[in-house]
Amino acid sequence: MSASLLIERIEVEDSSPAGGVVEIWTINRADKLNALNSEVVAALNNACSAAESDNDVRVVVIRGAAAGPALEGKRQKPAAFVAGADITEFVGKDSSEIRPIFENNAWEAIWNLSMPTVASIDGFALGGGSEIALSCDMRIATNRSNFGTPEINLGLIPGGGGTQRLTRLLGYGKAMEMVMTGEMVPAVEAYRIGLVNRLCEPEELYDTTMELAMVLANKSPHTIKVAKRAVRAALDHGLEDGVKIERDEFCALFDTDDKEIGVNAFINREKPEWKGC
Repeated sequence: MSASLLIERIEVEDSSPAGGVVEIWTINRADKLNALNSEVVAALNNACSAAESDNDVRVVVIRGAAAGPALEGKRQKPAAFVAGADITEFVGKDSSEIRPIFENNAWEAIWNLSMPTVASIDGFALGGGSEIALSCDMRIATNRSNFGTPEINLGLIPGGGGTQRLTRLLGYGKAMEMVMTGEMVPAVEAYRIGLVNRLCEPEELYDTTMELAMVLANKSPHTIKVAKRAVRAALDHGLEDGVKIERDEFCALFDTDDKEIGVNAFINREKPEWKGC
């Protein structure tokens, strides 16, 4: 485990199969507003690999470390999920040096996780931080959060999938506005346009996030991964092909133990005890 990424495992009460956990990943560079540097990116990549190979991990939550109290005579640091990339690592690099970093990146590793992922956002989610949030399946934010892709002000564009995921999530016009102006979108507007799934007060963020995470964690771990694959197919295929993929996934579930468990539990008004297969 890296000091720049803290991983906490929260047990899912009465999980089925037994042993289920929600993993909370905390990007731990509060003194730098949790800016992404090479150490954080490597730690996120490693965490993704470990979670993907661990059948007990039902949901991954990603958040930024909270800023500590201000030092005497210093201004209090603002809340930040991830305030962007560590720009000091860009100085003097050319394309041959930056390409390997962005080809083996944390955004795609998070995006490719098979289990549900939730970004728990308090404060700035800018640049690479906005892209971390976009790489998650769902986003919960406090009402003091701000989102943005300010790379244009550095003579750059988003490099962690931001242009693609923003367009798919928000549509062409809004994505163009965010990318080309670099302006921040406050939380209430982000919620209105569908960038954020749920809004809450800062002091409610943990409970709101964990409430959603536990709902997801109590579903059949196999079926919820199939559901994620089916929804993702809509991003990569036209309607006709997407409907066929959905139908194939749906029919295949009829050969699983969890379909029979779920159907019988519903009929008998019981809690299903999933096998995960």
